Amino acid sequence: MSDPYFQQLFADRIGGAAYGQSNAIYKFEKIKRAKRQAITDFPQRRLIDFGVGDNDEMAPASVRERMAVEINKPENRGYTDNGIMAFKEAAARFMERNFSVSLDPASEVNHCIGSKTALSMLPACFINPGDITLMTAPGYPVAGTHTAYYGGSVYKLPLLAENDFFPDLASIPTEVADKAKLLVLNYPNSPTGRVATVDFYRRVIDFAQAKQLVVVQDAAHIMLSYDDAPLSFLSVEGAREVGVEVHSLSKAFHMIGWRIGWVCGHAQIVRAFADVKDNCDSGQFAAIQQAAAAALDTLSIPADTRAKYQRRLEKLTAMLRRIGFTCEMPGGTYFLYVRSPQAAAGAEFANAEQASQHLITQQSMVTVPWDDAGAYLRFSATFEAPTEADEDALIADAEQRLQQLSLQFD
Repeated sequence: MSDPYFQQLFADRIGGAAYGQSNAIYKFEKIKRAKRQAITDFPQRRLIDFGVGDNDEMAPASVRERMAVEINKPENRGYTDNGIMAFKEAAARFMERNFSVSLDPASEVNHCIGSKTALSMLPACFINPGDITLMTAPGYPVAGTHTAYYGGSVYKLPLLAENDFFPDLASIPTEVADKAKLLVLNYPNSPTGRVATVDFYRRVIDFAQAKQLVVVQDAAHIMLSYDDAPLSFLSVEGAREVGVEVHSLSKAFHMIGWRIGWVCGHAQIVRAFADVKDNCDSGQFAAIQQAAAAALDTLSIPADTRAKYQRRLEKLTAMLRRIGFTCEMPGGTYFLYVRSPQAAAGAEFANAEQASQHLITQQSMVTVPWDDAGAYLRFSATFEAPTEADEDALIADAEQRLQQLSLQFD
């Protein structure tokens, strides 16, 4: 069958005339296929899924009940454009209460339909052809994808254990830094679990001022901080002069799929984001914003979420250590980022992807491989287990299966 006439019309940013003709398989698609095959090959063996990156429970009952009330209010119909004031004010209260960051809800806060959309829109505010976005690797790719859409390019900053999983800003070539307009960060970091420090943020601020670039800090996991109190980039002196922070209710509030978050920080950057957003969407449904505002004002929700995932991560860390993994409790997120094994009984692994596939095919155990800056596997604490007893049983089952593989490490 011949190609349709419009095959030649696809934009270069998504592949041009070759769009849809690549046989390359994205790693998450490989995982999905392997999961399906494992279920087919071993229907009686439970799939242990440490690869899920989403919370394993619904939003709290109080939030759902508030949504049920708000959805029937006539005043919540219609477009909300750049957000309702009730949500902006709740976000500002949240920032003040948790981080001692005082924001003007009218000018320094703007809602977004999830942090993913914010990270896709912010490059539109700054990137022209030839500009550069600095991004950590591994990392969430959306801001980089949209940088390329606007004719820019991405310079990757590897997150290495020897640098405590912080980017080495001093290693960036002068010619790259001079063309950079954005530095995109994510702390607590997914997938490494590293949390930021005040000293690190001060270095970021100094770098941004010296190189005249904008910092975008993705704080999606910020309330899942275990060692110390959560640290906002904006709480560090000078941060508001160089950038914004992007927040989400998905992780700490179990509101995966509700698509609600906010961008806050320098008023002029927030305004630019709002202008771009105004030409991309018409705002999240007001009932969702009202329910989210109620969630932000309920202190127990993020506290309970943090306690749950800290408990699970401690159990998971202890188990993986017994198997032979070099493993420490993460400072934040609900992920464990551990060096991949090099071999198992009868198999050698050239990279983390091969190790991950082996775990799925041999023991129906799902992890996510990362080979961006060394071979690592990501284990998530968002596995489905309704009770603590179920958690213990699942982890015991996982330990038994891993022992059978005779994994070998450096």
